[in-house]
Amino acid sequence: MTNLTDNVFYNLRIQTGMTAEQVAELLGVSARTVRRWDSGEVEPKKMVLSMLKGVAKKARLNAAYASSNKSAFSFIDLFAGIGGIRIPFQELGGECVFTSEWDKFAQKTYAMNFGEIPEGDITKIPASSIPAHDVLLAGFPCQAFSQAGLKQGFLDTRGTMFFEIQRILSHHRPKAFVLENVKQLRGHDKGRTLKTILDILRGENEHDIPENIPMSEEAKRSLGDELNYWVDFRVLRAADYGVPQNRERVFIVGINKDYYPDADFNCIFKWPEATVRETKLGDILQKNSDVDTKYTLSDRLWEGHQRRKREHKLKGNGFGYSLFNRESPYANTISARYYKDGSEILIDQSELGKNPRKLTPRECSRIQGFPEDFIIDCVSDVQAYKQFGNSVAVPVVREVAKALLDAMVCASRVRKAA
Repeated sequence: MTNLTDNVFYNLRIQTGMTAEQVAELLGVSARTVRRWDSGEVEPKKMVLSMLKGVAKKARLNAAYASSNKSAFSFIDLFAGIGGIRIPFQELGGECVFTSEWDKFAQKTYAMNFGEIPEGDITKIPASSIPAHDVLLAGFPCQAFSQAGLKQGFLDTRGTMFFEIQRILSHHRPKAFVLENVKQLRGHDKGRTLKTILDILRGENEHDIPENIPMSEEAKRSLGDELNYWVDFRVLRAADYGVPQNRERVFIVGINKDYYPDADFNCIFKWPEATVRETKLGDILQKNSDVDTKYTLSDRLWEGHQRRKREHKLKGNGFGYSLFNRESPYANTISARYYKDGSEILIDQSELGKNPRKLTPRECSRIQGFPEDFIIDCVSDVQAYKQFGNSVAVPVVREVAKALLDAMVCASRVRKAA
């Protein structure tokens, strides 16, 4: 039996701040296995130690940063995915005090990059157990409103996650929030779905909510609570903010009028303006000659793509694969289904006499504007594709974050003067 002070695994686990149960969930093993590693009864594989070292390092860096820097504001990160929305708010001086993400693979990537494992299913977490915070962030599930899904909206369980956000807003009344979803939310059900969301956030009395939609009991009870937020929304395109991707998303921003009663946010809040810098896909691409051949399409898959495109053309539509090169100004929107065949973004390799290829996971990270040191190799390529396809264009969030925080600072001055 190894002395605990000499047990590398135990010491690393303590440095991460995670319990044996949390580590077990993160690594996909039993809690009993982790306890045996803790006691020294069994020695874990080097891969396990390497992963924990990474998490422990991030946890130490976060702790050191927090102790040496007084945070300007606190925020929570809901439906966090791999932390794309968190990154800009943390860069701008915010402290993340709570995170929720149910997908175990996304939790692993999140832990490797932020030194903490998110809490699980938000529907099972009471609002009272979530710390108080200044800003609520949520890229809530979009499949219920997307073109790729069935557009069920609130009738889809994923579409009801908005009501979990509503109950947390109702309980904590943070100063502000930022919500993100697919562009299709704007026109879903002829605009009625978005109108219902905005009405609830603004504290309007009439809510056009379908009967018997699934949601937690706490969410049902909080529906009668009236919020009082100034709210606005806009569809922003990633390519307008320096990201070579034609990705459009709805951003909904809200600021608490009860906290800032004298501020006119119609004048104070300014949506970020598009940059004038042109984008080029080559800026994020690796050299084709340097890319592993496993990302090149097989003859069979490439022929299938070409056949389907020809069939669609005969039907008079433009469906099918999309081919890009280094000179392309931007690519199509990367989706969570990219791992299946990569058809929405294929990279031309004709100069090498090869079939087109898919983006590599690192290129997917770059096309979403993640930092170059963002850790992506802790999960499989399939999971990495899903994670980046489900994530956000970080530079777009950064501009929205700056606009929101500037408005809050301005409103605070008005509040003090009143």
